[in-house]
Amino acid sequence: MSFDALGLPPELLKTMTGLGVTKPFPIQAAALPDALAGRDVLGRARTGSGKTLAFGLALLVRTAGLRAVPKRPLALVLVSTRELAQQVSDALAPHAQALNVRLATVVGGLSINRQTALLRNGVDVVIATPGRLADLVSRRECHLDRVRITVLDEADQMCDLGFLPQVSDILDQVPSDGQRLLFSATLDRDVDQLVRSHLREPVLASVDPVAGSVTTMEHHVLTIHPADKYATATEIAARDGRVLMFLDTKAGVDQFTRHLRASGLRAAALHSGKSQPQRTHTLGRFVDGEITVLVATNVAARGIHVDALDLVVNVDPPADAKDYLHRGGRTARAGRSGSVVTLVTPGQRSDVNRMMSEAGIRPTVTPVRSGEEKLTAITGAKRPPAGARDSGGNAPFRGLGTRPGRASKESRKTAEARRTAEARAAARVRKGR
Repeated sequence: MSFDALGLPPELLKTMTGLGVTKPFPIQAAALPDALAGRDVLGRARTGSGKTLAFGLALLVRTAGLRAVPKRPLALVLVSTRELAQQVSDALAPHAQALNVRLATVVGGLSINRQTALLRNGVDVVIATPGRLADLVSRRECHLDRVRITVLDEADQMCDLGFLPQVSDILDQVPSDGQRLLFSATLDRDVDQLVRSHLREPVLASVDPVAGSVTTMEHHVLTIHPADKYATATEIAARDGRVLMFLDTKAGVDQFTRHLRASGLRAAALHSGKSQPQRTHTLGRFVDGEITVLVATNVAARGIHVDALDLVVNVDPPADAKDYLHRGGRTARAGRSGSVVTLVTPGQRSDVNRMMSEAGIRPTVTPVRSGEEKLTAITGAKRPPAGARDSGGNAPFRGLGTRPGRASKESRKTAEARRTAEARAAARVRKGR
């Protein structure tokens, strides 16, 4: 199928061609015909599969030519995070401009007064996180009684993050005869409840397996000694090219980022403790290549799109299969290839094996130590710049970056001393959590 065959407006096709969007991805080909026809659509598609245009083009075409009155939008896109809201907005903006459709992004962490002003001026499509939209509705700054099309993007993540009551309340305020488009990587439990309660005879558009595995993505489990964990992670971070690294906690992210910067690497931290402008700026620097290592908590697993990102590293293994799939979904997007590497200590093996099984993943398992050729072969790892200082003049934190027994002439006693120092350094990082 081509976009031409869908009967899209000429001005939209011209804009899409200019952006290199000429052939639909599978989820777009599966969902767009029914969505354009006004039917409810239940889409099962992993993150990075092209689903934004699968619902976005239909939403814009069906809204074009209409004009919203102040405070009463005509279409609504609900998303799980601020980053995803911005990603959706950026993806739809040129197409909306071509059709003269007005967009507004409504999320927490940014000025509510500015968002209120946009709504008062009149916007046709609102892209929102549930919490901020509920706040604006309660203030009577936004009314949902004229919404004709409602999209739930990454519905499973909204439910996992505790937004189900707010989402249900919002859907109850939207006219019941409007169109509903729901997209999710999984269609179980709370998502099934949303479907049963708020969609009318939806057409199923499913192009991915239930587990959401991706054929262009490689999965590696690297088994490591606990004392060598951060030395291994540091060498991976020093690779050529960008890398996204996940840790469990904000304190852990900040501590490891400081260590990487002290080791001479261009690293930055991303987590919920940062303001939204800080998060947007940091992500922009990573996308532009100004920084090469983004160290993050799970906040970065929701709604971040970076072209040609080929490696994601779980320094701390994720808690469950959904978190693993969403973390990994930052690479191997839109048909490209990529790898997900998870560092696992002996005490974590059973939990990680269980999680991988639930995710439908069969990873390649390799025991490694920092400085080994097989670590480099899998991840591109290399030694960080020796004796480097970060922009603040701080000397590198050598305790996390050295491998025991690296020098061939090093004595056994010296190697043991290094292992002890490294274990203490790793303990300090864990204590900082």
